[in-house]
Amino acid sequence: MQAERPASHPGTAQAMAHKDGRPARMDQPDLELVAVPRDESFKVWSHGYPYRTVRWHFHPEYEIHLITSTTGKYFVGDYIGNFEPGNLVMMGANLPHNWVSSVAGGERVDERCLVLQFDADFIARTIDAFPEFRRVAPLLDASRWGLLFTPETGAAAEPIMREMLGAQGLRRIVLFIELFELLAQGAEPAKLASAAYRADPTRYAGTRINHVLAFIGKNLSQELRETELAELSGQSVSAFSRYFRRHTGLPFVQYVNRLRIDLACQLLLSGQLTITDICYRVGFNNLSNFNRQFLLLKDMPPSRWRAWHRVNAASASESAQGAAIV
Repeated sequence: MQAERPASHPGTAQAMAHKDGRPARMDQPDLELVAVPRDESFKVWSHGYPYRTVRWHFHPEYEIHLITSTTGKYFVGDYIGNFEPGNLVMMGANLPHNWVSSVAGGERVDERCLVLQFDADFIARTIDAFPEFRRVAPLLDASRWGLLFTPETGAAAEPIMREMLGAQGLRRIVLFIELFELLAQGAEPAKLASAAYRADPTRYAGTRINHVLAFIGKNLSQELRETELAELSGQSVSAFSRYFRRHTGLPFVQYVNRLRIDLACQLLLSGQLTITDICYRVGFNNLSNFNRQFLLLKDMPPSRWRAWHRVNAASASESAQGAAIV
């Protein structure tokens, strides 16, 4: 695909292009906080369009991104191209990226893509434990520029990633290895960003919004006031509110509540704390509000959510014991 001058899209990087079509400058990307559950090695999920993460952003985790519906423009580092279903791209740590679908105003898409995210420590430990996994090291190294796989590889990856969405226990690891076997044995992927491009998180992590997001992440269990965050960013409360929503896709309180409920789920899975303890540990100051927010985001109270996961864990244990007896 040839890079080209980008069209103007809300939420995308605004760019000026060199004569060869590559952008000379892009707005600073936003930091996305990727919450990998404590009892899992990686995060796999899907989302529709529009969605709050559809913006010019970066994160320290590797990402494998598969488009399942819509067409449009995508941005990886200093690369701009066209995408369609089957578009399978792997991004390395801190590489800015965004996919912008061409849909009519007001149109909503239930599922636009499948996403797999994992950090460098996990993949390093995997390689140490399984020397055979070193075959993927060249892919991991080259992903710093973004890698576009062939449509055939994208088509073969979809059923694997789709099964990952609901897989539990060791099956998740089996599918992870199966996916990387496919990527390593398939046709050589194309590098997207230019050879001279280097992701520089020390430069764009210093932007105003990323200072705010980093502060929220470090102080999630403490009381967080929008007025104080506005002061931290050097803005009035009304200006900060608009700025925060534009960059995260969510109002301040809703964004914080989502992070707190995600953390609460990790603590619920550990089984070592009471629900009341977890409520205060993640930053809520009363149990009724915690229960209300949990119900809003998870469609069930925290006690039932924990109970269902205990049933699931017991079922997996019984299955394993049965297999051992057979």
